[in-house]
Amino acid sequence: MGIDAWITLTVVAVLLFALLKNLAPPDLLFLGATALLAVLGIITPDEAFAGFSNSGMLTVAVLFVVAAGLRETGVLDYVGHHVLGRARTEAGVLTRLAAVVLPMSAFLNNTPVVAMFVPVVMDWSRRHQVSPSKLLIPLSFLAILGGTCTLIGTSTNLVVNGLMIQNGLPGMRLFEIGMVGVPYAVIGLVYLFFAGRRLLPDRKELLEQLGESRREYLAEMQVQPGCRLIGKSVEGAGLRQLPGLFLIEIDRNGQIIGPVGPDDVIHAHDRLVFTGIVSSIIELEMIPGLVPIADPAYEVSPKQQRGRRLCEAVISENSRLVGKTIRDSDFRAIYGAAVVAVHRGGRRVEKKIGDITVRPGDTLLLQVRPHFLRAYRHDPAFYLVSDVDEWRPIRRDRAWIAVALFLALVVLMATGSVPIVVAAALIAVLMVAAGCISSGEARRSVEWQVLVTIAAAFGVGTALQNSGAATAVATTLVNTTQAGGPIVALAVIYLLGSILTELITNNAAAVLLFPFCLETARLYNADPRPFLMALILSASASFMTPIGYQTNMMVYGPGGYRFTDFLRIGAPLNTCLWIVAVCLIPLLWPF
Repeated sequence: MGIDAWITLTVVAVLLFALLKNLAPPDLLFLGATALLAVLGIITPDEAFAGFSNSGMLTVAVLFVVAAGLRETGVLDYVGHHVLGRARTEAGVLTRLAAVVLPMSAFLNNTPVVAMFVPVVMDWSRRHQVSPSKLLIPLSFLAILGGTCTLIGTSTNLVVNGLMIQNGLPGMRLFEIGMVGVPYAVIGLVYLFFAGRRLLPDRKELLEQLGESRREYLAEMQVQPGCRLIGKSVEGAGLRQLPGLFLIEIDRNGQIIGPVGPDDVIHAHDRLVFTGIVSSIIELEMIPGLVPIADPAYEVSPKQQRGRRLCEAVISENSRLVGKTIRDSDFRAIYGAAVVAVHRGGRRVEKKIGDITVRPGDTLLLQVRPHFLRAYRHDPAFYLVSDVDEWRPIRRDRAWIAVALFLALVVLMATGSVPIVVAAALIAVLMVAAGCISSGEARRSVEWQVLVTIAAAFGVGTALQNSGAATAVATTLVNTTQAGGPIVALAVIYLLGSILTELITNNAAAVLLFPFCLETARLYNADPRPFLMALILSASASFMTPIGYQTNMMVYGPGGYRFTDFLRIGAPLNTCLWIVAVCLIPLLWPF
């Protein structure tokens, strides 16, 4: 090897060490390594930053916006909260999650899919007294497996596809990787269902945390005509044993039904009185046709709601509201706000909200205009005013548009009538233009750290090629595996990819190993495609540590997991998938 190759390998070794020790964010480390290699003359400035215009990286960026459009219109929430249905056992939950998460992850970025289902699984665990540690690792693993079924299933697939096109190779078709990805996912599911479930920890102490007492509000909701709850029993509507929520009574034309039984049927115009924590009140508000009626100033229309926020305000002794009922306080005229729910001193207020007389120390959940917090933060009428961060207005009136645009994206990608990056960009722009997501929210939905890491990693990959380091390492690999031929080399590349992706990000692992795949294929005088397919699958096979893949990190804390939990469950799974990939890939893409 020449001096450039040794310098490049040294920079890469230092980069990997810094990533393992978490010395700085990955995007900063890769950007610094790429800039250093450019300063040393191993790559040109154009080569250093060519990744920022790579089609794979750009496709990942605009798909963040598409997924956010589905989230902001309530499509993802609707799917998520209907998946578990009446599941009563862990096996039932796992079956339902597999039926939805696998196909969703095949077409959407894994991060929003897992983010959507974590609270759903936590709520189910709380209601059924099952530790979430039995379900959250399978949720993350299902999302990873689903991403291996299509070209757009994960950013790694798109990144490698962009590199293939950049190096003069034919790009992948939408379902090409699915020829091995689907059986790959099926094997993974079978493992999780039969073996993995027995290896999952059962952290009973988490159940105590899930049952913590939190501030409870009194909320009164009316069932409007057309609401999906009409004609269903309380249990069938999902209002029985809701996490942190209790249905006190039903007011039907002045007739009070209480205590409410699980078989009581909900009618149009029923007034449902609940006590519950803020997050559960927010979930109720997201049900179309179920609206708070404590204050007639409450905005029901999705369009009007987009100009509102939720906040909590604690009434002070000096407030002009003290001594007045909620009905007579006229929040709209005084503050431009509407009362959604009321909390009083750690105990339930057992009367209708409109009849409650305001006292000092009462906490009101308010629907307000965006400027409310700024205008009344220091108002003597309130001890404290704070935003409810988890609330956001759902653009339900745009849900059908978001679904139609997403289906159009799948059709465009499947037919190949336009380039993938163009199709994704077009749909993302149409999501914003059609009002499925605001332009500001679209910008915020893009995970810039992920994109910078991907783009900068391209420069490091180019340096490995230009310096001859990739050729030297690939030559060593070929010499070592000469007796077994290309299939042994493929097995080694998969193994290296699956190990490297556990230590650094999946996209970075794919970019770093890409030049080694090309050189190995050249030295064996073989088609590079089977080696690249092995790279795609191995870079996504991050099952043995929580740090290699962001969805693993998302479930790490909520599941109360330890580092060794991932190793114990993921190592056998990685071994099974390694064997499946090495057996199937040469059959589907001959050398």
